[in-house]
Amino acid sequence: MAKIARRGVMFVLSSPSGAGKTTIARRLLEENKDLVLSISVTTREKRPSEVDGRDYRFIKENDFDRMVARDELLEHAEVFGNHYGTPKDPVEDALASGKNVLFDIDWQGADQLRKAMPDDVVSVFILPPSRKELESRLRRRAEDPDDVVKARMEKASGEIVHWDDYEHVVINENLDAAIREVTGILSGATARRVRQPGLEEFVAKLLEE
Repeated sequence: MAKIARRGVMFVLSSPSGAGKTTIARRLLEENKDLVLSISVTTREKRPSEVDGRDYRFIKENDFDRMVARDELLEHAEVFGNHYGTPKDPVEDALASGKNVLFDIDWQGADQLRKAMPDDVVSVFILPPSRKELESRLRRRAEDPDDVVKARMEKASGEIVHWDDYEHVVINENLDAAIREVTGILSGATARRVRQPGLEEFVAKLLEE
């Protein structure tokens, strides 16, 4: 099979909490060998179940400030007093090698990525089929008390209003169907001519045969 040089895409998934974004992201990573997860840096403390370098890169506040000052982050934000950000170099290296990079981030992070690297971002917003189902999913997790579920539902409205900032929107009523749809979006994005800079050389050789 012909090997054609290609440039990867920054594949952004966003959704309100409970819409299924993280589950879809996990399945995409399992099923796509050319897809890698962007690992963010954070200043918060590592939780017992987390692994440094797999879930996040855990760094000190002064190191984070230094990365911001040196323009080493594609996007960054403060959440509940902790800082999070996406290191630029690993993403650019992955794209140049033909790997697609998956981002599981909110609409604010997605907006920063578009501004930083507009030609490389493909964005998908995941919607729940209804608010009632969204709340039901949050409660089925059995992880959060009622006040946290209520807060997440209130925050969901502020996230859903940004749906039209995204190129693609998928309604996650059936998980398997949603995964197929998102996979199709990724496949279509990577097949675009602009993502395959090696095509010109390939076609030239084809015409010489």
